[in-house]
Amino acid sequence: MTPGLPPGPTSGPTSGPTSGPTPDGRQPQRTVHIGSVTGSAFAVGDHNTVTQHQHAGPADESQAELLRAVQELRADLARFVASDTTEVLDAELVSVADEIETAGGAAPGRLARLQEALTAAGALTGTLASGVAVAEALRALLGG
Repeated sequence: MTPGLPPGPTSGPTSGPTSGPTPDGRQPQRTVHIGSVTGSAFAVGDHNTVTQHQHAGPADESQAELLRAVQELRADLARFVASDTTEVLDAELVSVADEIETAGGAAPGRLARLQEALTAAGALTGTLASGVAVAEALRALLGG
């Protein structure tokens, strides 16, 4: 007990968890304050698990350009009535986008399959700026 102060809780900051129940019989609450976290995963408390998924993103500007063009072409295709040809093209676009986002770049075989699907849908994609952009990005990456 400090002279001049009544008995009871002290004023000012405390550190560490409080042991034992509070005067009203409840267990003390423990709090965690986290400011800002980037590029990390963590869990607080009992029985928690942490799963962290990091995506590589485009490895270089040519892959990034292809990814942008693929996303734009997919958005444009969604405005048209689906056909077998556009469904195959959309599936290849999804595969290329996923590979760029997870591995950093699409493999040459995947790019060749996209180019084949783009050629098959040429009547439609040749009239779309996004289709032309995908074709140009593929030519740059495949050297054709």
